[in-house]
Amino acid sequence: MGDHVTRPDDAAIPTLCWEEPPDGPVLVLLDQTRLPHEEVELVCTDVQALVGAISSLAVRGAPVLGIAGAYGVALAAARGYDVEEAAELLAQARPTAVNLAYGVRRAVAAYRAADPDRAPAVALAEARALHAEDAAASAAMAAHGQRLLAELAPGGGYRLLTHCNTGALVSGGEGTAFGVVLAAHRAGELRRLWVDETRPLLQGSRLTAYEAARAGMPYTLLADNAAGSLFTAGEVDAVLVGADRIAADGSTANKVGTYPLAVLAAYHHVPFVVVAPTTTVDLATPDGAGIEVEQRPAGEVTELARAPLGAQAYNPAFDVTPAELITAIVTENGTVSPVTADGLAAVCAGRKSSTG
Repeated sequence: MGDHVTRPDDAAIPTLCWEEPPDGPVLVLLDQTRLPHEEVELVCTDVQALVGAISSLAVRGAPVLGIAGAYGVALAAARGYDVEEAAELLAQARPTAVNLAYGVRRAVAAYRAADPDRAPAVALAEARALHAEDAAASAAMAAHGQRLLAELAPGGGYRLLTHCNTGALVSGGEGTAFGVVLAAHRAGELRRLWVDETRPLLQGSRLTAYEAARAGMPYTLLADNAAGSLFTAGEVDAVLVGADRIAADGSTANKVGTYPLAVLAAYHHVPFVVVAPTTTVDLATPDGAGIEVEQRPAGEVTELARAPLGAQAYNPAFDVTPAELITAIVTENGTVSPVTADGLAAVCAGRKSSTG
């Protein structure tokens, strides 16, 4: 994989950035596998290094994967590698997150349409445009989500439960679901953020807690299987999660463990809200059954738990929540509620869909 560099100062490291040192352009990532204990840069000089970073989850989260895919195409073009081959490698690095292939397609299309002598610069410009668009989408989703919370749980003092990691680490901006939480916190309306640890790779306890602590939020970690007791005690006002792929009917793939939360929320009459940009919506996939669910290595489970030698493990990266369990889907173009195929198609086309 790429070279690791630890910054000597205490400044926050950008999740992803393009740099041009004298020996050629590189893509610099914040290695999320080293968080929260170390903030370490991973420097990718070629697409193979970037694919390795994506596969190992050094960079992860649907929106930022799209940005990384676009920059990966630009990196191949700038360094004189085969762009078509690089695009194929990148698009296949993780199958469930639709943003990755979307970002690759955008950069490749820009590259193909440009004059050959300008094609690398055009591909880079397209990657930077996608990066900026995602930052703007993050801000818009936070605003829409904050208004939705005021409708679903009037009075503020929200106790919100989230799963996996959906903040700046997965976005060109401040995140998807976590961006909404952050907006509520800044408005003085967040009473408590409940953070699922998120098995098996602990993105909640490692990454969401890291971001919540940096933001000064009141947060509490919990084991994934403890969420039911919080619902029973009436300690959750809404569940906010992100998404890796949303099918045309609103069925949503997210980090494994999301579907059980949706079932619990429905039983306890607690709003269950998905926050994701329209780039995460895959209108070509009709329903949840058509979403390919990535299977991760067994060692991510057996080594974490120190299972007996030779133990087998079932380790899907995601599960799929049907649309009927989702109260609303918040996008940068507006909110879809109730969640229907027509409403989702309309919001993807840029027409704001009202709640209710």
